[in-house]
Amino acid sequence: MSPIRLGGKTRSKRLERVFWAFMLLQRVKPLSRLLAEAGDQKTALKKTLGPGALTAMGIGAIIGTGIFVLTGVAAAKYSGPALTVSFIIAGIVSAFAALCYSEVASRVPIAGSAYTFAYASLGEFVAWIIGWDLVLEYALGAATVSIGWSGYFTNFLSHFGINIPAAWQHNYWDTGPSGEAIHGIMNLPAFLIICLIGVLLIRGTRESALVNAIIVTVKVAIVLFFIGIGFAHVNTGNWVPYFPFGWGGTLFGAFFVFFAYIGFDAVSTAAEEAKNPQRDMPIAIIGSLAICTVLYIIVAAILTGMVKYTHLNVPQPVAYAVEHVGLPGWMSLVISIGAIAGLTTVLLVMMYGQTRVFFAMSRDGLLPAVFSKVHPTLRTPATSTAMFTVFIALIAAFTPISVVGSLTNMGTLAAFVLVSISVPILRKLYPEAKGFSVPFGPYIIPITSAILASLLLLAPFVDTTVPRILGLPLPWFGFVVWLIIGLAVYFLYGRSHSHVGINEGAATKT
Repeated sequence: MSPIRLGGKTRSKRLERVFWAFMLLQRVKPLSRLLAEAGDQKTALKKTLGPGALTAMGIGAIIGTGIFVLTGVAAAKYSGPALTVSFIIAGIVSAFAALCYSEVASRVPIAGSAYTFAYASLGEFVAWIIGWDLVLEYALGAATVSIGWSGYFTNFLSHFGINIPAAWQHNYWDTGPSGEAIHGIMNLPAFLIICLIGVLLIRGTRESALVNAIIVTVKVAIVLFFIGIGFAHVNTGNWVPYFPFGWGGTLFGAFFVFFAYIGFDAVSTAAEEAKNPQRDMPIAIIGSLAICTVLYIIVAAILTGMVKYTHLNVPQPVAYAVEHVGLPGWMSLVISIGAIAGLTTVLLVMMYGQTRVFFAMSRDGLLPAVFSKVHPTLRTPATSTAMFTVFIALIAAFTPISVVGSLTNMGTLAAFVLVSISVPILRKLYPEAKGFSVPFGPYIIPITSAILASLLLLAPFVDTTVPRILGLPLPWFGFVVWLIIGLAVYFLYGRSHSHVGINEGAATKT
């Protein structure tokens, strides 16, 4: 190995070691190798998903918490009637990211989503960080949604005289509507729905996609049902004032409702199981986001028109609006059914995405082989799915929703930034790769996407009401702690077991 020379002078051996250590972190997994592994019949996932199933997967992940839960709180506390503007802003940020996801998912049709894209462009170290951060989006996101599902489900049962004791609806740290301590035992419904979704995913992608498509049809029909019955009960006077919290509140409202758009990127985790990823991935990602954005804006406008925004700080705002204007009780019950269906499909796609990300990381040697073990008959990562099912179910049962929910946006937005950056790098490294291309060249949209996502990522620093630990807003503190844990796992295990690193070492010796 020749010494490094800068400006004609030989640097010290220490500088040389630092340089090679830095280069080690930049291990890039060639696209040709990624594609070859995806074609290995022993480890490859079954290709069963077409554009319809993939689009339904995206809609299933997006429509749920955003419409049925977050709209009321966002209108009452942050945006007022300008909630429609908040959804538009969040939708624009997501649209730029969706274009970037569409390109990389079609050109790198491998399981693992943003993690895999980064490995082929930004290198192993950045890929690890993204993969680790995606746990915050998918695993903790699923736990968050399951807690919301539990609330709607217990409310649904109460219509039929079935009441689950409060101690089995809440964990020890949950509080009631007025902040009173509940001291529950565990959130049993949340625990059970996670277990049920896990069993379904173990059974297979085709079965999961079929169930998802059926439920998506039901919940979209119910959203349209609400739009139909609510339009006639809009009072335009409720839209005045339109910006009661100013532009600052509207912008923070956009950050708050960003959770509503989480899910379209989960479609990219199914790239390896798509029948024609070059065509189907862009259709599914962009199509699902466009459909949901239009529905969000219409629902937000009708909701704030039916009920004054000051009265919408409730966990079931859509059902509440139906009751508030005096419509029959069965309509509210139908809305509740739609909410349960909506949240169920979000759970399905989030848990699906989590297992596929760890599947890809394990197949690269960065995590133990158990996470990439494929069932010989079902052709699904059954063991990994079972392990994550237990992990997510326990978090949902014993952790307050405020804790798990606050970290979800952080992991997602961080992934958006890095995926956007990877677009021009992928084009430069692999000009021969075929697939969808973002318009206006490889720089304008990706750079804009990265900037917009970064601005939303910094929003918690602007809001002074967000709790702080050691000077950091709570979401950022949790994000940093999780990142430190991930770095420890990488340097203690992943770095030395990396297949790319081992192959590079063998090539150097020969």
